Amino acid sequence: MEINLPEAEVKKGARTAPPEVRRKQLIDATVTCVSKLGISGTTLTAVTKEAGLSLGLANFHFKNKETLLNETLNALAQEHRALWMKAHDREDLSPVAKLCAIVDAQFHPSICNRKKLAVWFAFFGEKTHRKAYRQSSAHVDLERLEASTDLCHLIISDGGYTGVEAEDVASSLEALFDGFWLNILMYPAKFDREGASRQVFAYLKSVFPKHF
Repeated sequence: MEINLPEAEVKKGARTAPPEVRRKQLIDATVTCVSKLGISGTTLTAVTKEAGLSLGLANFHFKNKETLLNETLNALAQEHRALWMKAHDREDLSPVAKLCAIVDAQFHPSICNRKKLAVWFAFFGEKTHRKAYRQSSAHVDLERLEASTDLCHLIISDGGYTGVEAEDVASSLEALFDGFWLNILMYPAKFDREGASRQVFAYLKSVFPKHF
């Protein structure tokens, strides 16, 4: 049965949403604003307008613009991490399946889309915010690099590969990830998620032909 609440009750419910809901609204609005306006053009006023919330509410959840930006970057990093860690933590999956999960997460539509890529490269492109990135999110990249390296070691051992260094393969994967992200953002008519993923797996096949 459909229940129609009075307008006053709807507004009251909107005002009393849980804090985590409000924080997510503000972070999502920040992603949108940065993708449209860049970091310098993103203000708390612009974010609250995009979110349909008050400036006072934004100040309550985040002390200032820098805090909001850092929390937004951290949220994107954790979203990405959760996607590949879900498979990485499964004991029933092989090292190949786990490495595939890392690649798949890199080009998942919830992660690899123009709005979020614009935010990542906005942080990469400004010196002051590169420092913020290193402080808040670089450890997630390092964790993924180390996980990929460990998986490559296991694959090398299983396949008896010679002349292949796990560290080199993992580093090459990271370079491919960053390069394809940039190309997808800059040249969407030529580069897309599916093509990027296909080329990364082609690289893995060339290195580990017995497994890919």
